[in-house]
Amino acid sequence: MNLVNRSRRLWWALALTVVVSGAGLAGYRWSLMPAPLTVGDGRTGPKDMVWIPGGKFTMGSEHPHAVPNERPAHRVKLSGFWVDRHDVTNAQFARFVAATGYVTTAERKPKWEDLRIQLPPGTPKPDDSVLQPGGLVFTGTDAPVPLDDYTRWWKFVPGANWRHPAGPGSSIVGKGNHPVVQVSYEDALAYAKWAHKRLLTEAEWEYAARGGLEQADYAWGAEFSPGGKKMANTWEDSARPFPVTAVRNSSEKVQVGTTAVGTYAPNGYGLYDMAGNVWQWVGDWYRADAFRIEAAGGRMITDPAGPANSFDPDRGALAHAPARVTRGGSFLCSETYCVSYRTSARRGTDPMNSMSHLGFRLAMDESEWQRESGR
Repeated sequence: MNLVNRSRRLWWALALTVVVSGAGLAGYRWSLMPAPLTVGDGRTGPKDMVWIPGGKFTMGSEHPHAVPNERPAHRVKLSGFWVDRHDVTNAQFARFVAATGYVTTAERKPKWEDLRIQLPPGTPKPDDSVLQPGGLVFTGTDAPVPLDDYTRWWKFVPGANWRHPAGPGSSIVGKGNHPVVQVSYEDALAYAKWAHKRLLTEAEWEYAARGGLEQADYAWGAEFSPGGKKMANTWEDSARPFPVTAVRNSSEKVQVGTTAVGTYAPNGYGLYDMAGNVWQWVGDWYRADAFRIEAAGGRMITDPAGPANSFDPDRGALAHAPARVTRGGSFLCSETYCVSYRTSARRGTDPMNSMSHLGFRLAMDESEWQRESGR
């Protein structure tokens, strides 16, 4: 089935406005959706990828939950594209490594040039013995702490990498269907090249995450837990305050981490874990003011590829240090600390960084699929 025929299977869904009580949002409606979903099987499309039809949507948010880097909401027009139904898994990444011998950034000795650019000017070079392979690991705390210092619950752990996400004592055995983590932007690009795919643009990611819903706060609608149902792998504040992982009157720790892809219901486009579980790399450089720049012309933007460089004024002297956009939130996002499982939430991350809650998914253009399939 060619692209034109697929497009004819689209329908204008429900001209429905749903009133959201107490959410600070006047309402939302369904926009263009596929009916039925077009999921590639390796013959009619790339395997386990979903066709996202081209269309227009409102990117960003004016919701009370939104922070300045999500504003202003502005109109964007996108061409259609294929996107992975779920995050790249440990099993998939293992096949890539077996086929190529690739060594991730977390498994290599860090280069001072890569570190220095993310540190305050004048920071002295540490002793060479300090520069060890490893990654950032969520360690939690044994009691509530002020939430203004993430170093209380994040630690650099030598030996942490995609095979050992929490350090040398951890393992991904039995977790082949969990999202791969401890992968940098560079690692994601290497995998994408091998798979003949690419990272999504930030606009494509948000469009796909919304699943056809126009300006809903979450990938599934307006309520975080509709009918009390948990919709994504996120931190449960009702069980314990973030970032406490200690068990009262015990030396044990609560285990938090990834869940298997597909554990929670997909969004309107049939995509899993567009909220929670792991943050996802996208292709754009991160600028805190990117949406303001896009909206400044007052015209609809078509297929935006993102800014030409990074800018984050919150980092002071390091405002222009390299940062790529990450989206979607993770199992560490909570209603009291981080609500970044919202569809418009965004942040910038050091592209050489790897973390125990950071993974990726990929996209493919129809033209690339046509080449791949020999059509």
